[in-house]
Amino acid sequence: MSTTVWQLAIVTTGSANFQGGFSFHKFPAVRNRRTKGPFLVAAKPSSSTEISSSARIRSEVLTPFRSVRMFFYIAFIGQASLGGLIATTQLIGALARAESVAAAEDIAKGLGIDIGAALLFAFLYYRENKIKNAQMARLSREENLSNLKLRVDERKIIPVSQFRGLARLVILAGPSSFLQESFQLSEMFTQQLIERGVLVVPFCTDGNAPNYDFNETQQTETEEELTNQRRRLWQLLPVLTPEWSEWLDDQKKLANVSPESPVYLSLRLDGRVRGSGVGYPPWNAFVAQLPPVKGMWSGLLDGMDGRVL
Repeated sequence: MSTTVWQLAIVTTGSANFQGGFSFHKFPAVRNRRTKGPFLVAAKPSSSTEISSSARIRSEVLTPFRSVRMFFYIAFIGQASLGGLIATTQLIGALARAESVAAAEDIAKGLGIDIGAALLFAFLYYRENKIKNAQMARLSREENLSNLKLRVDERKIIPVSQFRGLARLVILAGPSSFLQESFQLSEMFTQQLIERGVLVVPFCTDGNAPNYDFNETQQTETEEELTNQRRRLWQLLPVLTPEWSEWLDDQKKLANVSPESPVYLSLRLDGRVRGSGVGYPPWNAFVAQLPPVKGMWSGLLDGMDGRVL
């Protein structure tokens, strides 16, 4: 029936954006220790494709009206299909009884409108469901990332999720030479990165522990303070579990990046991925784009971490 077309106006879009709290915790600098590579601990493998209940809840929070829209789409598809079926039987009867051409044309016109409405709402439902599946997959990957473990110092291992609202993690994955070069390139931006709550998570893919040269011999007080900041910037180490490699491999597959390519991933304060790329991280861009986590602008610029990928 032709009355189904106007019902499209009933369905309105809605969204809700929730930003994480904005605070910063100064993790103690790890002093007088040699750089160690990631170490192996036993862990239960998890499926990266499994959608957890918490990911579904987060999806509902981020898009609260999606379920309502999809319900109305299905209802409109059913109503248009039923109207089309009734119009089809009426048209067959009209043609069989050789009724007036005007009546048959009116029935055919209504049938065309019903078919068009059913196709339109089917397309809208398909598009909404596709967006939903993509969002669920992204939230599931973010949840898997939040469960990965990091070593803060020799005695403390915590999951990535505990850094939410405290620090912006930058994950580097590549051979030891890539990590060492990234370490050297970050030197001139050390203080600005610390002020913006950036902490680096170097993940070595070739099994060789990178040698970070902090140049601690004959330092002035200013140089010693800078060295301590660099140690804090690079103090995190991933606990080497199969989940780290699996998660990084999944990210590379989604981005059509070769498994051997060195990559970086930048996280927001709320733990969601804000940026990624192949090669060295753009330290200067992080300094320019990210607001400080302390000071007069900290509250005003809450959530200014960039869009979510």
